[in-house]
Amino acid sequence: MEQAAAKENNLSGKNKQAGSIDITYYTDPLCCWSWAFENERQKLHAAFDDAITWRYCMGGLLPSWSNYHDAINSVSKPLQMGPMWMHAAAVTNTFISHDIWVKDPPASSYPACIAVKSAGLQSRAAEEKYLFLLRQVCMMHGKNIAKAEVLLELADELTNDKKMHFDVTLFKKHLFGDEGKEAFKKDLQEVKYRGINRFPSLLIKHANKAKLLTGYHPFESINKILNDF
Repeated sequence: MEQAAAKENNLSGKNKQAGSIDITYYTDPLCCWSWAFENERQKLHAAFDDAITWRYCMGGLLPSWSNYHDAINSVSKPLQMGPMWMHAAAVTNTFISHDIWVKDPPASSYPACIAVKSAGLQSRAAEEKYLFLLRQVCMMHGKNIAKAEVLLELADELTNDKKMHFDVTLFKKHLFGDEGKEAFKKDLQEVKYRGINRFPSLLIKHANKAKLLTGYHPFESINKILNDF
């Protein structure tokens, strides 16, 4: 019975017109809950095929440790971030390498955010894949994505996908020039305007309706919302 219900939901999603659902995904490369949400996002891809058009907006979760304080989770220094990542991993049954906050803590999420937007200046597909790679090496392998050498290594990896037509030289120009910073600045302005203070958050638009989902949500609840639109 559960399989039949899942199949019915999937068919409902795929019957929606291509590109008829717009989702703005407010997130940050250093957000552990967003990494946990990746499994749910992949399920949405499978269920709704090309009906969903994704847009990515970087939130700038960690400007620097000198002015960061998360009062809700009592986090104001790197060592305190580890337990929060452990909690997210336990709640969502997702592997997250929390010991990065002991071994090599990122000083800021801004460089990674700028890198994502720099990739996005070439294509939406490049932006999406680059963001995934950033999360993967950080959350699974404990790499410090605040470091320029890591950002450039991942850019080189994108060139292995010939369908992407990714230009590393252009990426570097945008990353170290003004273009990437300006694109990220626009994202920060949007996050502030929308009052987004938790990641991931999804702004879903379909058929003249809109709904903002704040924080981590499982596939089942988002699937229901999309099918009810």
